[in-house]
Amino acid sequence: MAASAEFSRGYVILEGGLSKDHVSVGEEEILQNSDRLKHMGVRKPPRHVSGVRHSISTATLIPLTNPEFGLGNISVRPVTDGKTDFLPVIRSGSCAEKGPKQYMEDEHICIDNLLEFIDGTEGLPSPGAFYGVFDGHGGTDAATYVRQNILKFILEDSQFPGCLENAIQNAFVKADHAFADNTSLDISSGTTALTALVFGRTVVVANAGDCRAVLGKRGKAFELSNDHKPNCPSEKQRIEHLGGVIYDGYLNGQLSVSRALGDWHMKGPKGSAYPLSAEPELQQVLLTEDDEFLIIGCDGLWDVMSSQCAVSITRRELMAHNDPERCSRELVREALKRNTCDNLTVIVICFSVDPPLRIEVPQSRVRRSISAEGLNFLKGVLDGNS
Repeated sequence: MAASAEFSRGYVILEGGLSKDHVSVGEEEILQNSDRLKHMGVRKPPRHVSGVRHSISTATLIPLTNPEFGLGNISVRPVTDGKTDFLPVIRSGSCAEKGPKQYMEDEHICIDNLLEFIDGTEGLPSPGAFYGVFDGHGGTDAATYVRQNILKFILEDSQFPGCLENAIQNAFVKADHAFADNTSLDISSGTTALTALVFGRTVVVANAGDCRAVLGKRGKAFELSNDHKPNCPSEKQRIEHLGGVIYDGYLNGQLSVSRALGDWHMKGPKGSAYPLSAEPELQQVLLTEDDEFLIIGCDGLWDVMSSQCAVSITRRELMAHNDPERCSRELVREALKRNTCDNLTVIVICFSVDPPLRIEVPQSRVRRSISAEGLNFLKGVLDGNS
C-alpha cells in the first residue's frame, strides 16, 4: 500500500446524479447516451471471462469536499469541443511487477472487446471495454475475488445498462458483501479497486482507494480519480463523523487508505456506515479526438511519479513505437528506477490506432529553445522529483 502522506486534489462533485439544466454540449450527449441505454434490458455476464487478460502473483517485468458526507458521488468533467463523429478505437497494454516486496498482491483485468463477452448487445454503444486495477493488502484473497467477480456484478445489476453509474456503484458494494460471505477466503484481507468502463465515447471511472486514472489529452494530464487517503480533508471529515480516528495518517491506526473492499475486521454490520467504505467515487467523461490515452495504475507508480510525468513518458513512447504494452513496461521500469517501495501494476489504454501527433507550437516573435512537448515532459520530471 502507499505511504499515508498525499496531497489532495480538488474536483467538482455533482451530488444526486445529473441535471440537464447544468450541462454543456458534451455533457448533454452523455445524458442522451444514458437515455438510450435505459431502454435496454439487463445483460448477462461474460460468457468467457477466462479469456480476458489478468495478473497473477508471479507476474514479472519483461526486459526492455462534501459537508453531507455523501459517498459514491458522480462527477462530470467538462469536455472540449471536438468532432461529434469521433469514435475511439480501443487497444491496451499492461505490465505488473512485484517490485521490492516479497509477494505480489496486485491484480488487474483488461478487456478490449467487452461486447464479444456479453449476450444480447443490440443497442449497446460500440466499442465496449473494461479495465480494472486491484491493489491488495493483507493477502491476495480480496484482490483476486474482486478481480474475478466485479464485472459479473456490474452486468447482472438491475440498473445495467440503463444507469451505468448506479450499476457500478452497486457492484462494488455487492462484491464487498459477497466476499464477506465467502467462508473459504480470508475476509480480513483487503483491496483497493479502480475500474474503467467504456461504451462508445463514454468512459466511467470508479475508484475506491488510492489507485489512480489519468487521461492524456494532447500531452496534458487530467486526473479522473481522487486518492482516498485518511488525511484528505473530505475523507477525514467523513471518517470522524462516523466515529473513526486517524493516527499518523492511518485509518484507526491500521490502514493507509480510507476506502477499500474487504478488511472486514475493520467494518461493522452490512448495510451500516463505517469509516472504511467500499463505495466508489465515480467520474464520467465524453471522449473527444484530443483524448489520446488513459493510464490506470496502483499507488506503487504514483508514489514516485506525478500524473503529468506519466503522461509525458507515455506520449513520448507512443510516438516512438505506438505500443501501449511497451509504454506500460516503461512506466513500471521508471518507477523501479525511482525506488518505489510497492508492487507495480500499470494499464495504458489508447483511443486511436495512430500514435499521438506532434504538438505544433504557433510561431511567435519570441524565440523558443524548447518545444511545448518538451516543456510538458520537463514539468512532469520536476513534479516527480518534488
